[in-house]
Amino acid sequence: MTTPDPNAVADAAAAIVDAFAATDTARYFDAFATDATFVFHTEPARLDSRAAYERLWAQWLESGWSVLSCASSDSRVQVFDGGGIFTHTVDTTVHTADGDDSYRERETIVFALHDDRLIAVHEHLSPLTSTETS
Repeated sequence: MTTPDPNAVADAAAAIVDAFAATDTARYFDAFATDATFVFHTEPARLDSRAAYERLWAQWLESGWSVLSCASSDSRVQVFDGGGIFTHTVDTTVHTADGDDSYRERETIVFALHDDRLIAVHEHLSPLTSTETS
């Protein structure tokens, strides 16, 4: 196995954040393995595949949802043999049928090396409460 360069992990995470900020469906989901899992505090259960998340994303789009902005801060990268972990605070503003909404969350993205490419295999979002600091 190979331990990736921390900058490569940060770049892979930045590409995900950039695609999300652009509501670029194809580019966003291309960054995730087909068997990736997703844990979002806004959803009642874990999503056990990229396809499950893609179906949810499509429902959001159909309802008029889009991302207006997404900014990453307070990031940290940890690498290990075969992959890396990216954690950060993310400030997001979305447009919905009910109007715009902004929120601050903590996010963890786990990457694995597949054929010399870092691909996300897990994403976890947690709310950042007003009493917490990033």
